[in-house]
Amino acid sequence: MAKHLSVRKRHRQSVVRRARNRAEKSNLRNAVKNFLATTADKAPDAFRETSSVVDKAASKGVIHKNKAGRIKSRLSRNLKTKP
Repeated sequence: MAKHLSVRKRHRQSVVRRARNRAEKSNLRNAVKNFLATTADKAPDAFRETSSVVDKAASKGVIHKNKAGRIKSRLSRNLKTKP
């Protein structure tokens, strides 16, 4: 176990941040899966919601902004090809 108080604090912080980031990433993955499972008539609304979740994850630093753009681009392409 670490002896320095600052190291103990950093460990506590990292545990909390890891849990928060994991929850945010899980939320992101679920949003993308839900969008891919939607029907064509509900797809535009689902795309807006999913896009918002992706942007929030990027702004919080959970994913890189370029990855967010890549995800949104793929979702947009999927939206256009839904029958």
